[in-house]
Amino acid sequence: MSIELDSRDRTILRILQSDGRITNSDLAEKVHLSPSACLRRVRQLEESGLIRSYAMLLDEKIAGFPGTAFVFVTLDQQGRASLEGFEQAVQGLPEILECHLLAGAHDYLMRVIYRDSADFERIHTDIITQLPGVTRVQSTLTLRTIKKSSALPV
Repeated sequence: MSIELDSRDRTILRILQSDGRITNSDLAEKVHLSPSACLRRVRQLEESGLIRSYAMLLDEKIAGFPGTAFVFVTLDQQGRASLEGFEQAVQGLPEILECHLLAGAHDYLMRVIYRDSADFERIHTDIITQLPGVTRVQSTLTLRTIKKSSALPV
């Protein structure tokens, strides 16, 4: 579902994506609206579901997780019950930051963070390979992140 956005809505979204803690009065000033009109627009964007939530982003390295791995997972079956079992098990694992169902040679792609090589080995051996239905795991470790953004080009 797509939402009709005018230029002010787009500006509001760009500003909020870069500074989710901006006050409504400062936001209103930047988009040339009264505070009440600006707040009304923000609330409409929230109610529409386009603004899903507000979050604080931590620096992974400073938080003690300098390693990132992209992990391809193949399951023994692709039936609904098998996929749902795997997906439910992944939900409670904090080391797995993202998990995507794929079309292609692998069933899932996960983004995993870790502290060091021993920690990644633990995650690989004790967590990922023990998930329901996993038959194959292929990991790619990143050397350096070139670009990372959560902002959508609105």
